[in-house]
Amino acid sequence: MLSVFEIVGERGRVKEPCALLLGGFDGLHAGHASLLAAARETGMPIAITSIGGVKKGGDLFTREERRTLFREAGVSCVLEFSFTEEFQTTSAEDFLSRLLERVNAKAIFCGEDFRFGKGAAGTPALLKELATCPVTVLPLLRINGEKAAVSRVKELLAEGRIEEANALCPFFLQGIVEHGRQVGRTYGFPTLNISYPQEKFAMKEGVYCGKVKTPIGEFSSIINFGARPTFGVTERKLEAYLKGFSGDLYGAEVRIEPQRYLRDIRTFSSREELKEQLKEDLKS
Repeated sequence: MLSVFEIVGERGRVKEPCALLLGGFDGLHAGHASLLAAARETGMPIAITSIGGVKKGGDLFTREERRTLFREAGVSCVLEFSFTEEFQTTSAEDFLSRLLERVNAKAIFCGEDFRFGKGAAGTPALLKELATCPVTVLPLLRINGEKAAVSRVKELLAEGRIEEANALCPFFLQGIVEHGRQVGRTYGFPTLNISYPQEKFAMKEGVYCGKVKTPIGEFSSIINFGARPTFGVTERKLEAYLKGFSGDLYGAEVRIEPQRYLRDIRTFSSREELKEQLKEDLKS
């Protein structure tokens, strides 16, 4: 039997009958919801493919973040692939043959734009021809005329249009709280700090309001992504002030969820001026 949640490497096998979702699955956007819903109707455990390192500018979510998303969505098994040269040069026929030898798929689901194999030569039509089980191909989902796709989510994030991005694919950063410079506490706004992974697509630098989920609860937050020019810090970090929180979260895993873009980052003439601006931010 499949465990509640299982990670399968590029050589592992899934012996139990399952419904298989095919795609890159850099996260789960609104268009993927119909695939998941259709797969759930089979009553079988759901297996999903996930490919990291494909997208220009970084993946929308890190490997650990994707695992969190899949687990929360009720997926039983994740087949993880890295976008290596070997992966890129494997023919569509060979890729599918090797995959189906490893997975006991009794139903396969994909979107109409699904492509696989060298040069993206594999199509849903070829998948139906070669698969040993029924294949369901679902049409693309469009929201306000825009295709629900990772590329669109990234465009919105880069422009600071976080609310529109979240409507397609709720964006977050999951990480371990690090020791910072502890400057914020000197003017009444202590923050938690998290490194922004290099492999993760960068949203627009600026100040956001949102929430932070911690082991002890969820807090409304002011989130700063980028440099801190007032203090001469050019390194890009993610830091958040948690409204109503007091204590120590160092070493804890948290999830930061920006929900609305407030303003650009700017240099303040003094700590007092910055403090007054943060008070205004909290009212937003």
